[in-house]
Amino acid sequence: MNGVLRVLVVDDSAYVRKVVREMLSRSPFIEVVGVARDGREGLELTKQLKPDVVTCDLIMPELDGVGFVREQMLRTPVPIIIMSIADENAEAVLNALDSGAVDFLQKPTALASEKILEISNELIEKVKAAGNISVERIQSSTSSGRLTSSAGKPAPSEVVVGSHSVDIVVLGISTGGPQALKSLIPQLPADFPVPVALVMHMPVGYTQMYARRLDELSPLKVREATEGDVVEPGVVLIAAAGKHMTFRRRPDGTVVTHLDTRPLDTLHRPSVDVMFQSAAETFRDRVLAVVMTGMGSDGKQGAAWIKSQGGLVYTESEETCVVYGMPATVVEAGLSDRSIPLGRLAQVIREVV
Repeated sequence: MNGVLRVLVVDDSAYVRKVVREMLSRSPFIEVVGVARDGREGLELTKQLKPDVVTCDLIMPELDGVGFVREQMLRTPVPIIIMSIADENAEAVLNALDSGAVDFLQKPTALASEKILEISNELIEKVKAAGNISVERIQSSTSSGRLTSSAGKPAPSEVVVGSHSVDIVVLGISTGGPQALKSLIPQLPADFPVPVALVMHMPVGYTQMYARRLDELSPLKVREATEGDVVEPGVVLIAAAGKHMTFRRRPDGTVVTHLDTRPLDTLHRPSVDVMFQSAAETFRDRVLAVVMTGMGSDGKQGAAWIKSQGGLVYTESEETCVVYGMPATVVEAGLSDRSIPLGRLAQVIREVV
């Protein structure tokens, strides 16, 4: 990030516009250059002011958040962070992300209180991360994530399933994750020989619907994990937002999922570190972990656990990450065996297993 980030705030609530401006003004590296009352005004001010980042409400008159994102991406792509009330409309949030929004943040339902200030630090960090995203990266991530299910699931690819040294593939992902996974997971064939488990940083109420969407696009079965799910080939399990996902091996050798709010001292719940550590303890050296686009360092400690057991750790390369944060920390710690662009990840994973 160079200099001060110029931000446009789009929200139909005068109170929220005021509070968001105040929250962002706490950072000396952020300047709110304008506010808009709806998506239509947001389009005009974006054209006039050329902000580095836009924060945008989801439900607005005239033109809502999804419509604003779609129209702005057609005009001039810019990093857009969607701000929505918890449980407001999960489908609309996912539509906004599909259309090119780079991230989203939940607003507390009690907007009349000072509780909204609790998200101040998170909003500032998300805006800073968005300010480092290039226009080209937004365009590429949006095009790779725009998959449709109108034709149903793709036909299974033909792969030769032979002996392999991997018993599970575990993925950790955050900012830019919804688009990236819609590029990666559908490329894995129905006869993929090992299970896939993933942690994506999402607020409660979104992972189940996202799993259903991804399932419609993928030869593999994709679902939000529940307590005691059998970890088996042909299935992608997405950790439920709000709970960590770990693994337990039964006496008969089958492995099942365990969901828990503990540990409580993690920055994220679910945590990539927690799942990676459990995978290392359960599957030992037969783990392939992939750390993909995302802000922060979740996954670095877990990658160290996997490496200590002799497993493999791959990272998404900087050139395709929406935010090169999580993978960068793994690479800088010397824990990445290989950095791979998103377009080649599925092929490399298939070759390994």
